[in-house]
Amino acid sequence: MKELIEWSNDLSVNIQEIDEQHKILVALLNKLYASIITSDDQTVIHEVLTELTQYTIIHFAVEESLMRIFHYPDYEEHKQQHAELTQQVIDLKNKVTSGKTQISMETLDFLRQWLTRHIMGEDRKYVTCFLEHGMEKTWAKRSWMGRIWGS
Repeated sequence: MKELIEWSNDLSVNIQEIDEQHKILVALLNKLYASIITSDDQTVIHEVLTELTQYTIIHFAVEESLMRIFHYPDYEEHKQQHAELTQQVIDLKNKVTSGKTQISMETLDFLRQWLTRHIMGEDRKYVTCFLEHGMEKTWAKRSWMGRIWGS
C-alpha cells in the first residue's frame, strides 16, 4: 500500500533532531491513513488519532521551546500556527471519538498538505536562526525524541 506521505529530503530542515521528530509525525499520519484504509475497527483509528494528537502537541512544544531559547523573531506567528492546527486536531479527535464524524480522505489530505507546507515553508525559516545561535545540525546518537516515542 502506498503511504500518504513519503519522507524525502524535500521535507528535511537539515537539523537532525527536528527531522527525526518530523519523521515521527509523517509516520503517525501514515499509520492513521493505513488504519483507515485497512480497518473498520474504530478503536484502532481512535488510538492512532490519539497518538497523533499527543505527539503533535509534544513536537510543537519542543519547537516552540527551541524558538524561545534561540530568540527566533517570528516565534509568536509560528506559535499561533501551531495552536490553530493543534486545536483542529483536538476537535477532530473529539468528533471522531464521540461518533459525530469519521476521518475522510479530505481530512487526511488537509493534514498531509498542512504538514508538508508547514515544514517546507515555516519550519525552514527558523533553521538559520537556530544554527547561528548554536544548535548542532547532527547528533552522534539517535534522536532523544525518537528514543522516547519508540520510532
